Amino acid sequence: MPNRPQSSPFPNMLLFMFFLILQTLDSESAAAAAAALKANCQINLDSTLFTNSSWLSPSGRFAFGFYPEGSDSFKVGIQLIESPNKTTVIWTSNRDDSPVSKNATLKFGEGGLKLLLATSQGEDQNIVNLGQTSVYCASMLDSGNFVIYDNKNTVLWQTFNYPTDTLMVGQVLRSETELISSVSEMNHSSGRFRLLMQFDGNLVMYPVETDDNAVNAYWASNTESGPYDNLNLSQDGILFLTNYYNESQRQNLTQGDQSYNPNTIHLARLEPNGMLYLYAYDSLKNTSKVIDKFPDDECLVKGVCGLNSYCTFSGGKQVCMCLPDFDKISNDTQAGCHRNFISTACLGVGDNDTYYNTMDDLENVQGFTELLPATTKLTSKDDCRQSCLDDCNCDIAIYHENDGRCSKQSLPLKYASKTTDTTDPNIVFIKRTVHRNTTVQGLDVVPRTVIKKELSGAPLIVIVAVVSGLIISNLVFVFIVFKFQVVMCRMIWRSKELALTDEIAPRSFSYYELYEATEGYKEEVGKGAFGTVFKGTLTSTRKLVAVKRLEKVVEEGEREFQTEMKAIGRTHHRNLVRLLGYCNEGSNRLLVYEFMSNGSLADIIFKPDHQNRPSWKERFRIALDVARGIHYLHEDCERHIIHCDIKPQNILMDENWTAKISDFGLAKLLMPTQTRTFTGIRGTRGYLAPEWHKNTPITVKTDVYSFGIVLLEILFCRKNMELEAEADQIILSEWVCSCYLAGELEKLMLDEEVDMVEFARALKVALWCIQTDPTQRPSMKNVIIMLEGCAEISSPPRP
Repeated sequence: MPNRPQSSPFPNMLLFMFFLILQTLDSESAAAAAAALKANCQINLDSTLFTNSSWLSPSGRFAFGFYPEGSDSFKVGIQLIESPNKTTVIWTSNRDDSPVSKNATLKFGEGGLKLLLATSQGEDQNIVNLGQTSVYCASMLDSGNFVIYDNKNTVLWQTFNYPTDTLMVGQVLRSETELISSVSEMNHSSGRFRLLMQFDGNLVMYPVETDDNAVNAYWASNTESGPYDNLNLSQDGILFLTNYYNESQRQNLTQGDQSYNPNTIHLARLEPNGMLYLYAYDSLKNTSKVIDKFPDDECLVKGVCGLNSYCTFSGGKQVCMCLPDFDKISNDTQAGCHRNFISTACLGVGDNDTYYNTMDDLENVQGFTELLPATTKLTSKDDCRQSCLDDCNCDIAIYHENDGRCSKQSLPLKYASKTTDTTDPNIVFIKRTVHRNTTVQGLDVVPRTVIKKELSGAPLIVIVAVVSGLIISNLVFVFIVFKFQVVMCRMIWRSKELALTDEIAPRSFSYYELYEATEGYKEEVGKGAFGTVFKGTLTSTRKLVAVKRLEKVVEEGEREFQTEMKAIGRTHHRNLVRLLGYCNEGSNRLLVYEFMSNGSLADIIFKPDHQNRPSWKERFRIALDVARGIHYLHEDCERHIIHCDIKPQNILMDENWTAKISDFGLAKLLMPTQTRTFTGIRGTRGYLAPEWHKNTPITVKTDVYSFGIVLLEILFCRKNMELEAEADQIILSEWVCSCYLAGELEKLMLDEEVDMVEFARALKVALWCIQTDPTQRPSMKNVIIMLEGCAEISSPPRP
C-alpha cells in the first residue's frame, strides 16, 4: 500500500507564532493600560480627608481638600499654592452651600465624593455623585484639574467641566457656560458678575441676574459674527476663542505673556469687582503679576456701584459716590444710596406752603434708568431743568450740550459712572424736595438808593430846623407807642406760647373730665389686650377724641409715666395718631387720642366680603404709610421709641383714608445713647418677635418683625393664623415663605389685578422683616427704600 504523503508542520507553526504574538501584544497593551491607570491613581477608594489635610498634585502646586472660609468654618475646593504662606482658591464645590465645621470629613468612595458632616443627625452632602458608575480612583493633576477615573482609565468626572470663577490652561469655557465671580476674596460663594460664552460666538460680561442684552453688558469680545464657541487659555498666557469642530478657526483676545518661561502657571479669574484679570505665577520665584485685564478700568463695570450712586476715581482709586443729597445705605458699595429727604414729586394742594422742588446739578455722569416716554429736544439746559420740575414722574433730567437733547428719567439710577470723555458733555439734574424753612444762601440784597439835592443859603437853615423839630417830636411819640406795643405784644405772645405749649405737649386730664367727655364710658369703639377705647367729646373744645382706658398694665411710677407720655406727645407725623393727653389718678391710667373716623386697618382688610377690600394700589400705599410712621418713631423722634404693639388693630384710618399708627400705651422709650433695652413682654401674640421669649435685649427690630407680619396680612387680606385654612396654609408667613422659595408665587395671588413688580418687592421685604435673627432684618429706613423701588432686594432666606 503506498505511503500517505506527510503534511508539513510549517503552517501550524506560523499560526502558533501568530497567536503568541497577539497574546504578547495584548499583555503589553494591558500592562501599559495598567501602568497608565496606576500612574493616574493617586487617590484610591475609601480615602478620607480631614479639615487639616489635602490631596496634592505631583508637583505639590495644587491641593484638593478643605480650605478655611470664615472663623472655624471650611469649604471644599482646589487651591493653587503660590508660596508656603499664600494660597489662591481656583475652584469651589457647592459654592453656595454654607461652610462646614472643623469636624467634617471628606470620603472618596464608590459613589464619588461625599462630605460627611459631624452632626447629631449624621447629615452628609454629595460633592460628586456618580451613582452606580464603577469608580476606581482619582487624581489631583498639575494642571489644576481634579479627575475621577473608572477601571478602564476613562475620565468619569473632572472639575474642569464645572468652572466657578477661574479658567486654567487646558480648561475650556464652552458655549452657554459662564464664569461667576466670588462675593469677595474671603467668601467664594457666587458673586455679582458673570462672563458668558454666548451661543452667537460673543464673549460678554454682565452683572448677575440680568438679561443678556447690550444695556447690561459692560465688556464684549465683539465676535458675534464669528464661528466661535470655546474660550481657551494657552500655556503662554494667550486668551483665545476657537471653534469646537474646527480648531484652526481661532481669535486671540490677548497678546500673551512676553516673559513666559516653563515654570509659569497662567490663569484667568473673574474677580469680585467684575474685572477679568490674567495672572502669571512664577513657581520658582514664588511671584505673580497681572499680564492683562478687561475692561480697561473698574468704573466701566456695570453694577460695581449700587443704585443711585456713580463710580469715579479719587486719589487713583475707584470709589462709589452718592448722587447729591443722597446717603449711603451701608458700607457695602453694592447697597447703593437713598434720598436723605422725603420726596414730594407731585406737590398737592397745601403742600406748596411747606415744600418746594429744586434741582441739583452733576456734570458728565452717564448711567441708565427707566426712560420716560418722551425724549425732547430743547434749546437750553434751563428749559430741560424746568421740564423735569414740571413733570411729576421725572426724577432726573440729562441735558446733552452738543445737540440739546433732554432725556427725562425716573429713579433708581443704575450703572452710573463719571466720564472723562468730553466729546459728549452732559449735565444731570436731580430733583430734590426742600422744606420752605430751609435757609437759602446767596440771596442778593438790593440796597436802597438815596437821592441827594444840593441846597444852600438861609432856606437850608430854616428847613433843617423845622425838620429837626419834627423828627424829635416824632421820635418821642414813636418811642411811647413802641413801649406800649412791646408790653402788649409780650402779653399776647405769652398767652399764645402757653396755648401752643398746651397744644403740643399732652395735657393731664382729670378722671372726672374724661368720665364726663365719654358720658360715663358709654360708647365703646374698640378693645384690645390692655384696654378699651371709648368715643368722647371734650367739653372745652367740642373736639371728638378717643379715650383708651388701660387695664392689666404693670404699675409704673408717676414721674416715669408722665415723662414717657410727654415724650410721646411731642411726636408729630402724618402717619401717627396724635396723643392729646393722659390721666394718671390713683390706679386710673387713661390715654386721649385724636378720633379716627374710618376705623382700623383690621376692619377693612379682614372683611369676609372680599369685594369691598381696598385695591392693590391702596393696600400698597397703606403699607408705605405704616412703614413711614414706624421709621419716624425709630429714628426721627427726640427720644427713639419702640412701639411694641404693631398690628392692624392699632393702625387707624382718618377721614382721608391715611393710615396712622396708634396706641402708644405699651411703647418703650430709649435714651439718646441707647440702642436696646430690657423689658417684660409687651405686645400681641402672633406679632411678637422671637427675641421677646428669649430674655434678650429688645431693639427697634422687634417692631420690624411685627411690621413684616402686618405687611403680609395687608398683601393677602387675611390674618397670619387662620385655623379654617388648608393644613399648609394655616400660618400665612410659613405658607408664603414656602411658596416663594419653591417659585410658586401664583398660588399666593388673590383674584385681582396687581403690579407684579411691586408685589414681588413687597413680598421679599416682608420675608426679610420676619427673619428670626434680628440682625438680618432691615431697618425701617431701608424698608421704605426697598418698597419704593430705590434699592435692589436680594432673595431672603427661609426664616
